[in-house]
Amino acid sequence: MAEKIKVKLKGIGEFTFNKGIKIIDIIKLIKVDDEKKYLGAIVENEVRHLEYPLISDCSVELLDITHKDGLRIYSRTLSFIYIKACKDLFQDANITIEHSLSKGLYSEIHKENNLTLDEVKRIKTRMQEIISKDIKIKRELISTDRVIQIFTKQKMFDKINLIKNLNKEKMHLYSLEDYYDSFYGYLAPSTGYINSFDLIYYHPGLILMFPRKESNFKIPKFEQQNKLAKVFKEAETWGDILDIGYVSNLNERILNGTIENIVLISEALHEKKIAYIADKIAEDEDKRIILIAGPSSSGKTTFAQRLSIQLQTSGKKPISISLDDYFVNRENTPKDENGEYDFESIEAIDIEKFNEDLLKLIAGEEVHLPTYNFIKGVREYKGRILKIEKDQPIIIEGIHGLNDKLTLAIPKKNKFKIYVSALTQLNIDSHNRIPTTDLRLIRRIVRDSKYRGNDAERTLQLWDSVRRGEEKNIFPFQEEADVMFNSALVYELAVLKKYAIPLLEKVSKDVPYYAEAKRLLKFLSYFKDIDDESIIPNTSILREFIGGSCFRKE
Repeated sequence: MAEKIKVKLKGIGEFTFNKGIKIIDIIKLIKVDDEKKYLGAIVENEVRHLEYPLISDCSVELLDITHKDGLRIYSRTLSFIYIKACKDLFQDANITIEHSLSKGLYSEIHKENNLTLDEVKRIKTRMQEIISKDIKIKRELISTDRVIQIFTKQKMFDKINLIKNLNKEKMHLYSLEDYYDSFYGYLAPSTGYINSFDLIYYHPGLILMFPRKESNFKIPKFEQQNKLAKVFKEAETWGDILDIGYVSNLNERILNGTIENIVLISEALHEKKIAYIADKIAEDEDKRIILIAGPSSSGKTTFAQRLSIQLQTSGKKPISISLDDYFVNRENTPKDENGEYDFESIEAIDIEKFNEDLLKLIAGEEVHLPTYNFIKGVREYKGRILKIEKDQPIIIEGIHGLNDKLTLAIPKKNKFKIYVSALTQLNIDSHNRIPTTDLRLIRRIVRDSKYRGNDAERTLQLWDSVRRGEEKNIFPFQEEADVMFNSALVYELAVLKKYAIPLLEKVSKDVPYYAEAKRLLKFLSYFKDIDDESIIPNTSILREFIGGSCFRKE
């Protein structure tokens, strides 16, 4: 008689099955309405693929696209289908999935002739054919030597270069008919799990659209993000200057001892861009209010300090005002859907008083600045008096900086808006991008441990709330910026790694954030370490997170 195990299916019930049953077979047995809506599962706080066998009593959460790990599986599976369709149509083309853009994934197809709108339509038709056939996606554990043979035949040299430095005897490959690929995360068991996607022609490439949380898990409406696209293009140019597009290129520079040059050029590119922004502000005497906004851990604080220095070299005498001092009194703070104080809401700021003080300062009048008492939850006046001259622009850093509602009374000609984010130009390989969110999360884990007393578990616990605030208060306004600054440094994950790994390894297996910690640990394992931090200048944005910044008293 077969040995039995008890399985608790979250939100469904408790069942008894034969030991060794696969998750995909459980889904068939419990007879849900749509079997293919489930893309993977979390088993005892670890993400598993659907063909994973259960061998002991356990708790299982089935994942659909409403869960971030389910959506990741959907996105990877769709990407695999897209790459296979492109290979079917353009055999010798090199397909790259580069970065997120306009609520989708931007991709380029490198072939003899430029991509056309008609070809995009043909790719979409081929993808639909592959999906409708519900072709099995095989997952196989293969020797590294055999993997290199397969990728050599398929001319995937970026993947080969990465594999050679991983020191693994075997690795998992996915195959779709006769085409093989590697993905750093699970895929669905067959192509029929994909039920919704779109392709948007976006010269010189296209944008792969799929359901998103922000659009209630429907295909989002395509929105032009020309300024953001331009910054990504700039990042690509920087990658070309450094000759580093993939993790394997970075690892090679670390191993051959030429990484110091990469660090120096990366930092020089940052300085050049900051100087350019300062020049743009300085050349227009009407620009009196400089507004800096960006998502969490994008390096806004260091950027603001470096911008201030560059403005001074242009003859300006910038001063800073803290938006926090204009919080409304605690009892007037708006509350979120859970009844908690929503300090990230723009309504948490006394916009009327803030604008009144800014107008007076621009007019050359004296202003009594408030100081917010966070313990008492009230604004106080302690004799801080400020009066500025025409050559003194006011730098204001805060999440609502790009939202015109914040500075409604200030004429547009007097404002200069800057969006700061870490838009990494580095990818794992041509088909596996590094999400900018992951870079910022790793920065925050390191910074929160060093300066805020939070362990990695606490940072991971807060991250979803942080992301919701960004989606609501920052990202909708990013195209309103006069200029965007990319704070990512191509080498930084090779430095952050040694700080982040010990923190992530402390996340206990019995907490819900273990799966995310494990995912980040695997991601960081692809990077070789940069051990010598003396090559990183004390003005670097990276120093804001690892320590040693000349802008922070430690």
